[in-house]
Amino acid sequence: MSHRTDAARSALVAGDSSTRELISGVMVALSFGSFVVGLLALAQYLPADVTVGGTTVATLLGGALTVAGAGVVALGAASYGGLFETEPGHTGGLVSAVFVGLIWFAVGGLVGAQTLGLSTAWPAVALAAGAFAAAVALVAREDLGITFSAGLFVLLSGLVVLAGVVGPGWSWTPQGFSITVTGVVGVPVIALFAGLVGAWTAARVYGGFGPQGRQLGAYTLIGTNAAGMLALLGSIVGFIVVRGWGPMTEGVKYGLFWGPWTWFNPPLVDTWVVVEGPIVWFYWPFVMEGYSTTGAGIDGILPAIVGTIWLVVGAIVFAVPLGVGAAVFLTEYAEQGRFTFLVEISTNGLWSTPSIVYGLFGLAFLVPRLGNTNSILAGQFVLGFMLLPLVVITSRESLKSVPDEYRDASAALGVSKWETIKSVVLPASLPGVITGVILGVGRIAGETAPILLVTTSTPFPTNVPGVIQGGFSFTSTFPFVAVPEINLIHSSGAPSALPYQLFAVIGAGLEKNLGFAWGTALVLLLVVMSFYAIGIGSRIYFRRKLNQ
Repeated sequence: MSHRTDAARSALVAGDSSTRELISGVMVALSFGSFVVGLLALAQYLPADVTVGGTTVATLLGGALTVAGAGVVALGAASYGGLFETEPGHTGGLVSAVFVGLIWFAVGGLVGAQTLGLSTAWPAVALAAGAFAAAVALVAREDLGITFSAGLFVLLSGLVVLAGVVGPGWSWTPQGFSITVTGVVGVPVIALFAGLVGAWTAARVYGGFGPQGRQLGAYTLIGTNAAGMLALLGSIVGFIVVRGWGPMTEGVKYGLFWGPWTWFNPPLVDTWVVVEGPIVWFYWPFVMEGYSTTGAGIDGILPAIVGTIWLVVGAIVFAVPLGVGAAVFLTEYAEQGRFTFLVEISTNGLWSTPSIVYGLFGLAFLVPRLGNTNSILAGQFVLGFMLLPLVVITSRESLKSVPDEYRDASAALGVSKWETIKSVVLPASLPGVITGVILGVGRIAGETAPILLVTTSTPFPTNVPGVIQGGFSFTSTFPFVAVPEINLIHSSGAPSALPYQLFAVIGAGLEKNLGFAWGTALVLLLVVMSFYAIGIGSRIYFRRKLNQ
């Protein structure tokens, strides 16, 4: 008889757990969905005042948050009343109490200052609301304290939006501030915070409270934040792509040509080489032409693209060998003491130095010593100086992360210190070094202030800078081959770069140049991502080679 009773009780508990997990899972989905939709609404991909199925997005968000908040409170009450089999703690925990206390402190402050109009006494209302919510979460049993404090916030947020108190037509000008918050912004912000809190609380219910519930709630909170950051990054990129794709691809032409095609004239051949067959031709004026000063045709940014590539490549060539070499000396040869400590402080400070300071240094020190004129070489040095501290920092950390067993094993085989560094330590640290270079390139490729001061002379060049002059040709004197001349100082045509050109377009006024600005921004994004792709590919290659 006892065995049957225990089996029946186990089946009942399992059924209760399944019901609790099902309902709380729905609450997690509603809260997370509200968070995602709020993020899309804030990015204007799905504005709060847009109608979907006869209902505005704001109303849908308010309804979802109301259901989620009411469901969380009901689940907590059901757990406290013994309707569900859970394992709540005797308290919600200090961290959770502080979290919900801060939430209600903000709510109390807003209500006291803006709704009740308490110009001086609103801090007392905020403190009272925060202290009461924190006390409930800390003193009451976990299933009641957490779900009541957090669930009530989600429920109140949903009702405020659902009732139209904060809706598409709402606006708010905070006292003492010269800003106006509209409902198109206010509703998504409420959905973001309430959705985050609702997902966290419902996940704790799903885990049955206790250690498992707290762990699941923390995972959900961190995961939702991570998803939000990724979605925000995707929204920014998508925003640029949507607005820049049309102007960037305007005038693109392509086709197929069949017939004789004159290709090239080799130096030792008197006749041109003619290719018979299909030739695919492609013309993209935005990235293949310069700026049209006459107004005829489509304005292009080819000189700025080439200038950006020259600047970044030159900075990498200057900074990476020097930075890696300095890191090797500081890590492998120098004694760890006051000198290395000062170098660490200096490199950290240099990496945090504003870019305009580097530009001013280049203008005052480099430009007078490089022909006393703005040039690509001066820009390469300045960007290289900006990249150098990060290369040193990341290279040192990568070298330190190489296990000492590698060095000891190499020394035991009689290999010299330099051979060990060259053949063992550096290859093992290359993925980390490349990661640092990727991060640094992402910064210097988008810098405007140094380029403005030391590189450019006109924001809208019509010609590509003549860095490479001449070409390969055969001569009658040794070494019998003439190589092109590379001139980074007095290049023909005014050098420019994408960040500066974008800045100049914005400064000229976006009313007539909005499409050109978005197209330039998209090309700049693609150029930076191309450098990222090269760096990530190199890092993957060296990692695979290291693991072989």
